Amino acid sequence: MPLGEVLYESGMAMTHVYFPTTSIVSLLYVMEDGASAEIAVVGNEGIVGISLFMGGETTPSRAVVQSVGEGFRMRGHLLKDEFNRSGPVLHLLLRYTQALITQMAQTAVCNRHHSLDQQLCRWLLLSLDRLQSSELVMTQELIANMLGVRREGVTEAAANLQRAGLITYRRGHITVVDRKGLEQRTCECYSVVRKEYERLLPLGTAQ
Repeated sequence: MPLGEVLYESGMAMTHVYFPTTSIVSLLYVMEDGASAEIAVVGNEGIVGISLFMGGETTPSRAVVQSVGEGFRMRGHLLKDEFNRSGPVLHLLLRYTQALITQMAQTAVCNRHHSLDQQLCRWLLLSLDRLQSSELVMTQELIANMLGVRREGVTEAAANLQRAGLITYRRGHITVVDRKGLEQRTCECYSVVRKEYERLLPLGTAQ
C-alpha cells in the first residue's frame, strides 16, 4: 500500500474492503474547491470500507494511504456474505464501526474547540498507535491537508513541539522522542478515542 494511493474516491461504488497491517489509511472529506480534512485514521485495528457491509455501498469520503506499508484486500461480497450470517464477525464489525464513529465525532469536536498544537499532538498519537515505530514519514504540507489548516500553522505547531523536546523533525520525517509528553500536551480527545477502542476492541487495539 504505497504512500498516497487512493483506495476509493467520494461516491465511488466500492468493490473491496482493506485491512491495513503495517500501513495507515486516512479517511478524508473533500470539499468542492478541493480543500480536504481528515475525519478518521484506520490502521491495524480496523477495516477500510465499512459502507459495504453497512448497506451504503458508497461514501462521501476519500480513502488515501497516509503511511506506507502493507495490508490485505478482500472482495466486498465475501465480507457481506459473512456479515449476513449474523455470527461473531457481524458483532466485531459493528463494534469497530461504533469505535470509528467515536473517532469521527471526536475529530470534529477537536477541530472546532482545541488549539492546533493539541490537534497535532492528537494526530501524532493516533498515528503512533497504528505504527510499529516512533517515526512517521510525513511532510508538513500533507499534515496540513489532513488537519484542514494552512501549512504555516503546522510549521509553527511542529516547531513548538520540537522546542519542547517532544519530537524531532527533518525532511519529512517526524520522530516522537517523548510520547508521555505528547499525551500530557494533547487535549482530552485522544484519550476519549483510545479508551473507546480499548473498550470495544480489547484484543485489536494497537499498542
